Amino acid sequence: MPTDALINVNGDSVQALEILFFTTIMMLLPSLIVMMTSFTRYIVVLSFLRSAMGTQQTPPNMILVGMALILTLFTMGPTLAAVNEEALQPYQAEEIGQMEFFERAQIPLKRFMNRWTEVRSMELYCNMSGTPVPESEAEAEELPLSVIVPAFVTSELKRAFEIGFLLYIPFMLIDMVVSSTLMSMGMIMLPPSMISTPFKLLLFILLDGWQLLFSTLVRGFGFG
Repeated sequence: MPTDALINVNGDSVQALEILFFTTIMMLLPSLIVMMTSFTRYIVVLSFLRSAMGTQQTPPNMILVGMALILTLFTMGPTLAAVNEEALQPYQAEEIGQMEFFERAQIPLKRFMNRWTEVRSMELYCNMSGTPVPESEAEAEELPLSVIVPAFVTSELKRAFEIGFLLYIPFMLIDMVVSSTLMSMGMIMLPPSMISTPFKLLLFILLDGWQLLFSTLVRGFGFG
């Protein structure tokens, strides 16, 4: 076989591997967004809010996911900029290879996740994996993603449930007042949710609830 043919075959082989590799990354991208960014906290809190208000499928899931994604992009802006500067641009300039690209890209993400991971969660997964518990930020950045990611997600779920609990309290009080009023009036057959839902919406509107909620969530990640 001529030398040119060998070069073409090898080139096609390398290109096919790169296409397969990036296709795999694109398939895993939604899971990476959910597990390694602030998306988890946003979507869980928004789901709790909808349940607390008793509006069933309003706003629809597409709106909640889209809003959580936009807030995630806003929150992750500095981290994504660091990934672009430290890993993507050198890779596009062919200064580094694929392996070094992924090693560099992990560092800003690890910094973000370590910043918002509770010590107890980190210690739990370090102990379960047999990894020494880090005593400094430099040591924490050396931990594998298999330890950092579950610790980060556990911490985010805990914070999201705490926020969800606080969201439930005012709406639950409205339900209790409405239920007690209907019982005292002898209107037992009237569903309390039919009366309480408009009052919940009114309270949320008067407090400018969306702006208050979004600003609180974003400031929870050190903005503002």
